[in-house]
Amino acid sequence: MKISVIGSGYVGTTIAACFADLGHEVVNIDVDADVVETINTGETPIHEEGLPDLLEKHAGDDGTGRLRATTEYDALLETDVTFLCLPTPQYDDGSIDLSIVETGAEQLGETLQRKSDWHTVVVKSTVVPGTTDEVLTPVIESASGRTAGEGLGVGMNPEFLREGTAVADFLDPDKIVLGADDDRARRDMRAVFAPLEEQADAPVVETDTRTAEMIKYANNAFLAAKVSLINDIGNICKEFGIDAYEVADAIGLDDRISDQFLRSGVGWGGSCFPKDVAAIIAAAEANGYEPPVLEAAVELNDRQPERLLELLDAHVDVDGERVAVLGLAFKPGTDDTRNSRAIEVIEGLEARGARVVGYDPVATENMRARFPDIDYAESAAAALEDAVGAVVVTGWDEFAALDDEFAAMKTPVVVDGRRIVEPTSEITYEGLTW
Repeated sequence: MKISVIGSGYVGTTIAACFADLGHEVVNIDVDADVVETINTGETPIHEEGLPDLLEKHAGDDGTGRLRATTEYDALLETDVTFLCLPTPQYDDGSIDLSIVETGAEQLGETLQRKSDWHTVVVKSTVVPGTTDEVLTPVIESASGRTAGEGLGVGMNPEFLREGTAVADFLDPDKIVLGADDDRARRDMRAVFAPLEEQADAPVVETDTRTAEMIKYANNAFLAAKVSLINDIGNICKEFGIDAYEVADAIGLDDRISDQFLRSGVGWGGSCFPKDVAAIIAAAEANGYEPPVLEAAVELNDRQPERLLELLDAHVDVDGERVAVLGLAFKPGTDDTRNSRAIEVIEGLEARGARVVGYDPVATENMRARFPDIDYAESAAAALEDAVGAVVVTGWDEFAALDDEFAAMKTPVVVDGRRIVEPTSEITYEGLTW
């Protein structure tokens, strides 16, 4: 099929490349000319494992030609299905800002005025239940002069892509959720995903748009709550001198629990869990219900960075001293620092008067934009030199190999928020929840 993807962020660029790899002809539409040029040269605008290979294979002069990028919305006129992959930022109250995706939907609708054939629009952006049929569909209808179900199909296809493994998650999904309120839109969506369904043998969930929207939020809210729960259990284990990971290994053998998301530590961050949990809480409260479990999950998650720093306080006074923060991205495998636990850790160290030096294999420049005045090291070893303490915030594999590097510290105190460093007799080691 011929597919257009509006938006070239983590989701848009990834699905565009993956759709091309499945054999579709894809055009990626974005307002950022620099991003468009980057994709057309076969290079990636984001750090994502596997994505450079797909873009080199399908975009650029030496690619298959199945993927190209442009700033022109008119390009969607030659396609059958358009995916809306635009950001929905978070307001201070947790609700989502729909202005960007509404603007994109309006421009999409205005462009469709110049097309006579049927066109299906699939919302890929994460939006609260009711947004597709109550907000975005009317915008597209008004701008295009069409009616949904009559010349225009509208569907909802939530994404379940984890940064760092987004390509693998797309090509080998746990499930494919297709939400639509008319049969033709559903058929078009099924045709788009047919090659993936055949290749991955993934279960397909067909439902309405509102339920599809809720599945995305329920999925992330459940996982976030599971992380907060194991962190709560880990905090209790810490008080009793028990290894929380040994406990987690045992309870993970119960197939009702499973061993996934049982790695206790400094908490969850990123662009999805914080925003999605806050958004569904705000949406629920707007409808008169306060979700106590999700509110508690957020509260506990917000406390974990301070617990990490309190363990450091128990060993050293950091006022005026150098402290290494190892890991700045919100998780390994990505350069994304949005809602990284390192942000709260750095702020807490600065409040204590520490001289902070940060290190991350790929995320330094992104964190520098937020904290331009702290020091940044070129390696973990350089960050540790002359530091009175080190806190591990991101579980990069290279931190597991650290050993002799700790000898260069002024006082070898290591507080590990991800259980990645090997404890030895040469360092004073504290795990966050063990």
